[in-house]
Amino acid sequence: MKKKIILIGGAGFVGHALALSLVKKNYEVLIIDSLAVNNLLSLIDEQDSDKKLFSNILINRINLIQKSGVKLVVSDARDYHGLSRIIESFDPDVYVHLAGVSHANRSNKDPHSTFDHNLRTLENCLDNAKLKKKHFIFFSSSMVYGNFVNDPIKEDDPCKPIGIYGTLKYSGELIVKSYNQIFDLPYTIIRPSAVYGERGTGSRVAQVFIENAFKKMELKINGTGEEKLDFTYVDDLVEGTIQCIENKSAINETFNLTNGESRSMNDLISILEKEFPDLRKKYADKEKFMPKRGTLDISKAKEKLGYKPKNPIEIGYLKYIRWYKEFWNN
Repeated sequence: MKKKIILIGGAGFVGHALALSLVKKNYEVLIIDSLAVNNLLSLIDEQDSDKKLFSNILINRINLIQKSGVKLVVSDARDYHGLSRIIESFDPDVYVHLAGVSHANRSNKDPHSTFDHNLRTLENCLDNAKLKKKHFIFFSSSMVYGNFVNDPIKEDDPCKPIGIYGTLKYSGELIVKSYNQIFDLPYTIIRPSAVYGERGTGSRVAQVFIENAFKKMELKINGTGEEKLDFTYVDDLVEGTIQCIENKSAINETFNLTNGESRSMNDLISILEKEFPDLRKKYADKEKFMPKRGTLDISKAKEKLGYKPKNPIEIGYLKYIRWYKEFWNN
């Protein structure tokens, strides 16, 4: 019998990529998504010049989901009773919580909406999962660490998040662990970093750089360009997540799932310049609430899961740029 995986907020960037890979591995997958956060319905009131581009990317996601055979239910996970009915009907073996606002700046500007979509949906999902004690996977963030006290930083290093986004993600981790303590709910917490790749939206830096290059706009770099992030290609994160689903060693553990090597903004830009030789850059002050970051230690994931990321930026970012060129031209 196929193992059933439910993805709450699964029509987003990471979720749809995970769903497509799970189906290829013969899992039965159900996505619950309102399409209202970082997705199609959020574009209705947008006046941005990129509205048409983003709409096409998001429609492309939905088309791929439908063609793959993944079932997509358009429903708001904040609706406890509606969510409960869907979950009860599907009876999943594994819950993956991906719902919520996925951008730090947007979270700081609209904390109420971020709280509502991140924690309300989490509470509803946990309350359903606790009844059957099924494996619950929570997507957190490297932002829970705040300013990195070590480089590389390990899962058991102190978490001192800065700003709304990181604080709510860390709150989510503590809530998940409390359900384990009280209801014996098996969990896995995943901490990604700077994820990029095909069909990504949400104003992530790797995406914005490519789009500005196409539009012949200046690349705005906050800081000197030597600031580092552990850029992670989406396929590597997806593979690590599937290993968490399949491996019992992942139960009741927290994992950094990244490339495992931080790289500077200037390193990323140098790859982009090879594809766009006329690239223009502008350096500005670093954003106030953006913590100092670096490399995440992935030795625990390597040891317990067999995690082996295959796409440093020289490979992954080049794939992404070339995909974007084809998509843009079409």
